[in-house]
Amino acid sequence: MALGGTIADMRSLLLTATLGLAALGGCARAPGPTSAAATATTVAPTAPPTPAPAGQSDLAGTVTGFHAWLQAFSREAVAAGISQRTVDTALAQAQWQPRVVELDRAQPEFTRTPWAYLDNAVSPQRVAQGRVQLRLHAAALEATEQRYGVPAPIVTAIWGMESNYGQNFGSFSAIDALATLAYDGRRREWARGELLAALRIVDRGEIAADALVGSWAGAMGHTQFLPSVYLAYAVDADGDGRRDIWGSVADVTASTANFLAHSGWQRGQTWGVEVQLPANFDYARAELGVRESSDEWAREGVRGIDGANLPELPDASVLMPAGARGPAILVGPNFRALLRYNNSVNYALAVGLLARQIDGGPGLSAPWPRDLPPLSRSETQELQELLNTRGFNAGTPDGVVGPATRASVRRYQQSQGLPADGYATHELLQQLHGP
Repeated sequence: MALGGTIADMRSLLLTATLGLAALGGCARAPGPTSAAATATTVAPTAPPTPAPAGQSDLAGTVTGFHAWLQAFSREAVAAGISQRTVDTALAQAQWQPRVVELDRAQPEFTRTPWAYLDNAVSPQRVAQGRVQLRLHAAALEATEQRYGVPAPIVTAIWGMESNYGQNFGSFSAIDALATLAYDGRRREWARGELLAALRIVDRGEIAADALVGSWAGAMGHTQFLPSVYLAYAVDADGDGRRDIWGSVADVTASTANFLAHSGWQRGQTWGVEVQLPANFDYARAELGVRESSDEWAREGVRGIDGANLPELPDASVLMPAGARGPAILVGPNFRALLRYNNSVNYALAVGLLARQIDGGPGLSAPWPRDLPPLSRSETQELQELLNTRGFNAGTPDGVVGPATRASVRRYQQSQGLPADGYATHELLQQLHGP
């Protein structure tokens, strides 16, 4: 899942990610903590954390500072209700992990296009493996679907995305990773809360500290729950008295579906459907924030890709991940529930398409604009600076295309009489360099 905002927003940045996508191999994204999870894991520090030495290149000095921080945090954990025994056994063995810091600070120069991401995420091999898992674990998946209303192929697809069906949990100690991030990471308070949640898991006897193994960002198990999400949503579906997201497929599937159910999943609704748009469609409305019923979209001329009627969806949005030249998808509340798992459009789209193909359905029909290379991070930053210079307010230039940048691109496109799809291209960047 993606780290952070939703089961993962360190994953979302990674992820996106959408993540995304991150993803696929690293599983650094996990559903971000919800208010319930945050309430369960947030603790007010009794003393300000010792900051990591600025510009410290001396590993010995960093390790010394890390262990001094651990001592202070240990006192806070006890004050928050964690037993002294758990603190002594779990934190005394914690190790500084420079690789975690390196991964946390990584800023990839080149981004992936939606089609490149989906080619990897929804590969024929992953679809085939998903069909095998769907058959092998039919009883657990069917029981989960009946209980929570989340279709078995959706749960199976998340399993495939997060750990390649259990083949890659990650190899980092969650205690080590979260302690490292809490001491010297981009989001220290977030990591402190997750570290405290991990200690609660150990303190309750759910799993031993040395068995808490997962991604570099602390996500764990088959479907990569962060500790706070585990505390709030993990389920003992097999009745053995443990919520085992590492070894029990029944617990894994039920826990994943339970999270989605609490994230707004609507029983009996599709997550989305590929559509064809009318010739006069206003591309500026192809955004998650623009919502109306599928009946209203139909009255505007939106149809299924084969001309069929649209499925009944309340609060539906049109998405065009690659702009006006790529596929269009009408998505509803269940797509937004998938975004709660990992806040990346690419990720949520991959889960939906993987699930559909695992279930024997088709992928997307409309072609992707594969001739359009992605902008690099530095080129995106240049684009943002040029948009700002021209008064289109793309926000702080950071090389990441977010809502503010897409809105700025749309405004510029409208000013030039172009389709306002908000999709940044090299051609657009070159045009901004002009007079």
